[in-house]
Amino acid sequence: MRVSLSWLKDYVDITLPAGELAHRLTMAGLEVETVEDRFDYLDKVVVGRITAVAPHPNADKLTVCRVDTGGQSYSVVCGAPNAAEGLVAPLALPGCELIDGVQIGESTIRGQVSHGMLCSAGELGLDTDRSGLMGLDAALKPGTPLNRALNLSDPVFEIGLTPNRPDCLSILGIAREIAAFAGIFIRKPEIELPETSGDIATQTSVTIEAPEHCPRYAARLLSGITVAPSPFWLQDRLRSVGLRPINNLVDITNFVMMETGQPLHAFDFDNLEENRIVVSTASEGEAFTTLDGKERRMQGDMLMICDGRKPVGIAGVMGGLNSEIEDGTTRVLLESAYFDPISIRRTAKRLGLNTDASHRFERGVDPHGTLYALDRAARLMAEMGGGQMIGGTIDESYELPAPCRLDLSVAATNRLLGTGLDAGQIGNYLRSIEFEVTEKGGDTLQVQAPSFRVDVSRPQDLMEEVARCHGYDNIPVSHPAIPSTGSKLTRLQTQRRRIRSRMTGLGFAESVNYSFIHPASADRLQLPMDDERRRAVTILNPLTEDQAVMRTSLLPGLLEAAQRNIARQARTLKLYEIGKTFLGAEEDQLPRELEIMAGLWTGERTASGWFAKSEPCDFYDLKGTLEALLLSLNVSTAQYSSMPDADCHYTRPGATARILVNGAQIGLVGELHPKVCAAYDLKQPVFIFEIELDQLLLHVPDAIQAQPVPRFPATSRDVTLIIEKQLETQAILDDIRQLREPLVEQVKLFDLFEGRPIPQGRKSVSLRITYRSQETTLEDDAVNQLHKRITDGLVATFKADLPA
Repeated sequence: MRVSLSWLKDYVDITLPAGELAHRLTMAGLEVETVEDRFDYLDKVVVGRITAVAPHPNADKLTVCRVDTGGQSYSVVCGAPNAAEGLVAPLALPGCELIDGVQIGESTIRGQVSHGMLCSAGELGLDTDRSGLMGLDAALKPGTPLNRALNLSDPVFEIGLTPNRPDCLSILGIAREIAAFAGIFIRKPEIELPETSGDIATQTSVTIEAPEHCPRYAARLLSGITVAPSPFWLQDRLRSVGLRPINNLVDITNFVMMETGQPLHAFDFDNLEENRIVVSTASEGEAFTTLDGKERRMQGDMLMICDGRKPVGIAGVMGGLNSEIEDGTTRVLLESAYFDPISIRRTAKRLGLNTDASHRFERGVDPHGTLYALDRAARLMAEMGGGQMIGGTIDESYELPAPCRLDLSVAATNRLLGTGLDAGQIGNYLRSIEFEVTEKGGDTLQVQAPSFRVDVSRPQDLMEEVARCHGYDNIPVSHPAIPSTGSKLTRLQTQRRRIRSRMTGLGFAESVNYSFIHPASADRLQLPMDDERRRAVTILNPLTEDQAVMRTSLLPGLLEAAQRNIARQARTLKLYEIGKTFLGAEEDQLPRELEIMAGLWTGERTASGWFAKSEPCDFYDLKGTLEALLLSLNVSTAQYSSMPDADCHYTRPGATARILVNGAQIGLVGELHPKVCAAYDLKQPVFIFEIELDQLLLHVPDAIQAQPVPRFPATSRDVTLIIEKQLETQAILDDIRQLREPLVEQVKLFDLFEGRPIPQGRKSVSLRITYRSQETTLEDDAVNQLHKRITDGLVATFKADLPA
């Protein structure tokens, strides 16, 4: 809401400086976002004295003037008839932008260079006269900026209003607030209607067919009107708040709307079929062309203003092209109405139309201020349009909102605000903003809100008004009592923090995505039709079409994040996310929520540099990451088993492993299926993992047992076995561990080879077994005998061969 100080002074005597006024308004709950002087553009317009005038050598109607600005002289080409030697006039210097957007610069006109522009009052926005140069007082000093020379200053406040304060969407509303905190009175314009002739009831009528959308509709009729430019004072008022003058009739409706907050509309009465108004809802799908020249498709619950045969306006939003005020208009029907805020907001939102009128109607205008605004505008139209007002007013009304009456407790108000106000002070504060207050005795005040305060409905609203009037900066600061000890984290919260810390240490970045995904995500992941992750929960009012269902997997969000980053040349990514997934249930049940941890690695294993060449990451890099993570969580029994091809829906068969802990599957790790990569426009291999967090935490111990540092040295032996290609190496490791041989400390795989000279269909695996005794230093003979026994057992159990 833009408000100029000069306009405010028409209704209230303001003596505060602009900065102090802005602070006081902000402390009253009307936040002033910016303050700017609307005459600042005149800084580059200076007082100039014409010292010489010569005819333009190449143009009969132009002259070349020499203009003195005190310390410098300029040559200016001018077409004004009153340009004469000795005249003091405004000179717009190069770089100046005039009020109508004209940029002033050095230019060449018919071969003559012009350094700026000598201006008329109309060109400067200081009057409507454009017939000649604006004559200034000869005593003014040349070179003085025009705004200082003429003492032109009008601060304009940009006020950020909250939606619950529609009463302040008007100059009178802001003036009322200033009068309250300044302790002065507001001057509301008194309306003296001109003489009337005839009876409006014999010439027109209003029928409300949808009273639930339009509880009140009032109208006045004027004849003999002349459409013309508005007088300067009216144009200036509109420009001061950012509105463009159009003509006297339209400007008056805008002026009264800004003054009172009540939107109005003027119809060309002769364009209304049957010379009457019908307020009804639209026909489904009917086309209507609004004042902006665009055709709109209406819906059946949208309120329309119609004449006897056709729509002429969208109620509370915008008028129609078929009834607008034109240069030849002589009879005007003036509308002032109260529309249901919900109805107007619904219509404006569906049509994508946000107008000054809809902005006010959808927040709620004063239902009892309809006639005041109507009479104010009608009087101004009769005065400026030179017309005759038809006698009488049409005022069709149904059940209007009643003024809100509430009981307010003084003690409760002080307790909520932290103040010590008595009943008299609270009553005076409320009376200053036009609330009616009576004392019921004891601790209670009975308060009736004025009709323009449509936002007041409960005692807490009154307490907020008291706080505003008292001044937010006058309320003492208090701090809540906070206990010195906070609540202890739950086990799940603690483990989540541990996992995040470990993943950060492993070089992964956490990704946080919306819990909403694309409805086609299950198809992109190639999930089978009977997979429970296809039972997605649908969002009733989604943010976008791409976020219409709740996620059943974290992978879509991670893959979309990867695609966005790769498209911006960030080709190496290590991402993970911890979050809930939502699996749909029966109609009368809530969805099942699972907490999942998922991640991906794509791009390089190591970046290229002087010390190494770049290498692409592979399955084993991500598997090693998970091994390190689980070991850091003291989960030492994790195993990785190949996943059957039939279960690999979104991962590549042969490159996917199940993650098992104590025989129970907690997740998977593998390479993303090429078809899924194509669905997400990923043109490089991507390796992913998923872990069901609740299942993992079942195997994370709450405490660990320390062991003494070994006193005796360890020794190791290697064994290489040639086994069937399909045999999992994990089975060999498990067989050794199940021997529970006390001297075997560790077993690990360190090499795998396929190809010649290994026979086709077989592979070579090399294991390293570490031996250690807790009681003595091992002898080579004892270790060799034990190692041979273990090797022979493996050869027999797995039908393995030893290398030649």
